[in-house]
Amino acid sequence: MFSRFSHPYLLLTLTTLFWSGNMVLGRAIRDDVPPLSLAFWRWAIALALTLPLALPHLRSQWPLLKRGWKEIFILGLLGVGGYNTLAYVALQYTAATNAVLLNSFIPIATIALSWAFLKKHLHGIEWIGVLLSFIGVAAIVCRGSLDTLAGLSLNVGDLWMLAAVLTWALYTIGLQWRPAGVNPMLMLAAFTLVGLLALAPAYAWEIAQGRTINTNAGALAGIAYTGIFPGFLGYIFYNRAVGEVGASKASLFIHLMPVFGTLLSAIFLGEIPHVYHFAGIALIFAGIYLTTAALPQLKK
Repeated sequence: MFSRFSHPYLLLTLTTLFWSGNMVLGRAIRDDVPPLSLAFWRWAIALALTLPLALPHLRSQWPLLKRGWKEIFILGLLGVGGYNTLAYVALQYTAATNAVLLNSFIPIATIALSWAFLKKHLHGIEWIGVLLSFIGVAAIVCRGSLDTLAGLSLNVGDLWMLAAVLTWALYTIGLQWRPAGVNPMLMLAAFTLVGLLALAPAYAWEIAQGRTINTNAGALAGIAYTGIFPGFLGYIFYNRAVGEVGASKASLFIHLMPVFGTLLSAIFLGEIPHVYHFAGIALIFAGIYLTTAALPQLKK
């Protein structure tokens, strides 16, 4: 099916492009599609596309799923029910450019949480990398102004996005406890089902508040995009590429998101990046470089 897109680096580049587009679209259709509605239908579409690939493995691997139900439940809540929902809420209040840039803090947040919860030892260069990335994120959140930090007048959307980043970092750490031997598509289907069950009452509450989807062509196309590309194809592309080049190399491609996100936001939303955006990018990338440069030493 995907033989024409067999090169792993192409698959990873397409994946980050899809994920960046997800952020931009979430911002663009915010007036027509409420955040909980978007999260629910994104994953409903992804589940419908995943099930034909997952069901053939269900009978033989059901005992593995049953044995690991606690891990599946927690990971489904974090990765499906939590991350994108929080990101879509964030995009109601903050620019897509900011959301994508803050999203690039995920690898550093994951390292910090690994140290806090798993007692992972960090080398000095990693601490420097974490600090530089934190300063870069602060520059973006504070709009490059110390007055914003001093006055604690942060954009609420940025705070929602940082909550999304924390959720994804926890999900990433938790993946080490996912049930072994389960087909990736079956695992995705299980995570998605848990996330949808968690989102359903929140989605119903949103409707009860009078926030419903404005069913125009643009809104429906946006919902379809989030389900097909970042929700379904992105996962398949990423999963296949990770199998070929490994998780360490593959994870670095998430840092293409600020590039794609800034470009897409400028093209489609007219969000012109400011000096503090570029400063934040530079600091985040510097922190990422220092942190990942230490990886070979940590393997010894």
